[in-house]
Amino acid sequence: MNITKQSPAPKPASMRPFFAVWTGQVFSLLGSELVQFALVWWLTTTTGSAVVLVLATMMAVLPRVFVSPIAGALVDRWNRRLVMMLADGLSAVAVVVLAVLFALDAVQVWHVYIVMFVRAACGAFHWPAMQASTTLMVPEQHLARVAGLNQALQGLGSIAAPPLGALLLQVLPMQGVLAVDVVTALLAISPLFFVHIPQPERTEAAAQASRPSVVADLREALRFLRDWPGILMIIAIAVLVNALIFPAMSLQPLLVTEHFGGDVLQLAWLQSAFGVGMVAGGVTLGVWGGFKRRSLTGLLALALTGAGFAVVGLAPADAFPVAVGAMFFAWFMNPIANGALMAVLQVIVPADMQGRVFTLLQSAAGAMIPLGLVIAGPLAEVLGIQIWFLVAGVAMAVMGIGALFVPTITRLDDLAASKSTEAAGIDEAVAVPASAR
Repeated sequence: MNITKQSPAPKPASMRPFFAVWTGQVFSLLGSELVQFALVWWLTTTTGSAVVLVLATMMAVLPRVFVSPIAGALVDRWNRRLVMMLADGLSAVAVVVLAVLFALDAVQVWHVYIVMFVRAACGAFHWPAMQASTTLMVPEQHLARVAGLNQALQGLGSIAAPPLGALLLQVLPMQGVLAVDVVTALLAISPLFFVHIPQPERTEAAAQASRPSVVADLREALRFLRDWPGILMIIAIAVLVNALIFPAMSLQPLLVTEHFGGDVLQLAWLQSAFGVGMVAGGVTLGVWGGFKRRSLTGLLALALTGAGFAVVGLAPADAFPVAVGAMFFAWFMNPIANGALMAVLQVIVPADMQGRVFTLLQSAAGAMIPLGLVIAGPLAEVLGIQIWFLVAGVAMAVMGIGALFVPTITRLDDLAASKSTEAAGIDEAVAVPASAR
């Protein structure tokens, strides 16, 4: 299949602009986690209803499933710096409105639902814009390291947000806690006024064609994935892993109480192992960068993640420390797998298509969460809580090891290296044989 080569974007001379933007996003993520914790706690204490909490979760998941594909197509059309500014800004405005309602003692549960939905929809635009911009602001050899730092940041947020949120709720009214998120959003937006974020060059074919519709843009992304089975397989693996991990983590409280006979202290230990492991794994990838072959790094780490979950599933009732150690190990390896495989996608997927491809991944992964829960719940009821951890662990280990023997996946590193060489000094159209894909 003949593909017209995309004009390469100039390589960044320095990573200072990226880290200026990234630092602002660190504050924004922490503020968002704080607000999410505070709102969920308010819903819990106000209603005491499991149905309310499930609906709140759906408000966060639905935009990921249904808004993300459209958002990705629009991100590839629009200025990505402005997309990030508007996404952070609109999210802050929604929080301001909710803070006013709290101050007036006029807030209702449905108000919280709307704000949660708006924030999630803004995130559906912000995430692909940031990921796609990272590709053009970070040298290729550092993409895995940055992905590792992003994974560590997510883990740090999961550790820091609950205690900080609980502390703030003790000393501030709800509107005061919400104000923290507005301040952190401003900290995220401010660097974007001064930092230049490169825009991808449109492919020659796209430049010559009339401006297509959003639907046509999505079809183009789907055709791209069809023609790159290696990338499609990585996305399929990511989607299946998401369907396995999310139910396992949601079953943790029952694992602690029903199998290990523990209480809230044991649950805290298990969840702390998750957060600390994620931070440690992300930092490790950020410093190390992984093996030269990114796919090898990601797939081995995926297999080891599965091994950790399988050990949790096999741990006897009197071996809770073993489960804690295995949970730490699994979540130490998970960000290494995620970061390395994301770096593969960032190198291979054309810059002007990354918004669409990444959000298709996000949408598919989000859609698998309810399916995983539907399967895991009855299975755990019949065969025991541990069985899902064992099933998830074995499945991830098999996928990780098995994918190492799939040439269409392992050759992606060679194609990425070839693409980098071409971008460095070749401007004419090139043909990539379908047999190499």
